[in-house]
Amino acid sequence: MSETARPHVNIVGSGPNGLTAAAMLGRAGWRVRIFERNEIVGGAAASTDVFGDGSIVDLGAAAHPFGVASPVFRHLGLEEYGLKWLHSKYPMAHPFDDRPAAILHRDVRETARALGVDSTAWRLIHRSLVNSIDDYLEQIMRPLLRFPNRPMKMARFGVLGTPPSSWFVRTAFREEAARALFTGSAAHANTPLGHPFTSTYGVLFSALGMTRGWPVIQGGTGALIDALVKLISEYDSEIHTNYEVTDLDALPAAQATILDITPSQALVMRGKQLRELPDATVQRFQRWRYGPGVYKVDWQLDGPVPWADSRVASATTVHVGGRAAEIRLAEAQVNAGRIPERPFVMVVQPQVADPSRAPDGKHILWTYTHVPHGYKPATKDREYVADVIQSQIERFAPGFGTKVLAKKIWDPAALEEWNPNLVGGDIAGGSMAGLQSLLRGGLTLEPYRTGVRGLYMCSSSTPPGAGVHGMPGAWAAHAVLEDQRNL
Repeated sequence: MSETARPHVNIVGSGPNGLTAAAMLGRAGWRVRIFERNEIVGGAAASTDVFGDGSIVDLGAAAHPFGVASPVFRHLGLEEYGLKWLHSKYPMAHPFDDRPAAILHRDVRETARALGVDSTAWRLIHRSLVNSIDDYLEQIMRPLLRFPNRPMKMARFGVLGTPPSSWFVRTAFREEAARALFTGSAAHANTPLGHPFTSTYGVLFSALGMTRGWPVIQGGTGALIDALVKLISEYDSEIHTNYEVTDLDALPAAQATILDITPSQALVMRGKQLRELPDATVQRFQRWRYGPGVYKVDWQLDGPVPWADSRVASATTVHVGGRAAEIRLAEAQVNAGRIPERPFVMVVQPQVADPSRAPDGKHILWTYTHVPHGYKPATKDREYVADVIQSQIERFAPGFGTKVLAKKIWDPAALEEWNPNLVGGDIAGGSMAGLQSLLRGGLTLEPYRTGVRGLYMCSSSTPPGAGVHGMPGAWAAHAVLEDQRNL
């Protein structure tokens, strides 16, 4: 193909989805141009030294059950470009006040064995997914409005995933260990656990942990971005950083433009293509709702977290929230616009699997909790949520506060300032409540196409949604290639 005949694509935003689309199209012979407003590429999948001592802190996602299982990352062969997944002894732990922690093992039978009377129920619920996890991911990590390739498997998954998590755990399990273990995974939905479809997250996150694990990435999540950039650099590509795109007409001519941004950002951007958006697309974008935000705290410690149950120190991911009922209450309070006194806290201990994350004698702890959308603490109370997170960890790890050397706080405003895709601190690219959790992009059979020739979307606001797995970018690239073939 001659240089003049080669198609060109502009990609606005360089998160994992934009970079995955770039890699796919570069391999297909396209000339790729990437435009990123920040100094470095990667979007929220970035790592840096926020403490100034050589520590590696993940600014966005830190543990990657979807990343390690991603079909497109496997297709791209990112391990050949330096990506290395690192696992701890346990993928996840869930500590309690008055009993041993519940532990998620990388084996469904071993996990179930410690759940007492709920052992059989746990195995029966997860058995099908665990035995055929790749088949299920093939269906789940695609637009769900399209007819599935494996309808029987999706029907079985629908039975498990449709009910509210709160109802599911009361019905399926009799004791607290299994209920809390499942509920902690379901809380990744970032929506009240009495809502339909929240069981999807409980079943899927648990099944991923028991098959692919919840690994961290050697050298930080940014190493995944480095691998994608190395791959993209093998093809004819340009990466422009410190380049904020506000007008698509200012970009070089191209056969396709892919937006790795959320609907609200697309609506305020200028350009001829955006002025031509069909009314149906505009209305779909205007109806898009954003969910609760997160309040993130990175901690520098002078040693490992002193968990009361020592086994928790061998898990990369820890769900801190106590009993299932406490987690349900905390998530309901957040969605009602309140800060819980005892929040559900996501914790990642990256050095359990990757000792290189901090200088000798120091430890990095990654945490966040859900807060109301756009939560803005008063100046005098800016550290209130950080203090609540610390108290909640101290509840299960007495003496935690004495280990703290420094902390870095990211409230929703700080997160959005750093990465405008995190609207109001929403790290999922849109609310996960109700049908919007399933119909990413809204009610449409073409979530990656905008209705304007040559203009596409690939952010986590499109299927299959949030997570560092690259699948929205892969599906957007597929749409571009399909349209080019049909010209």
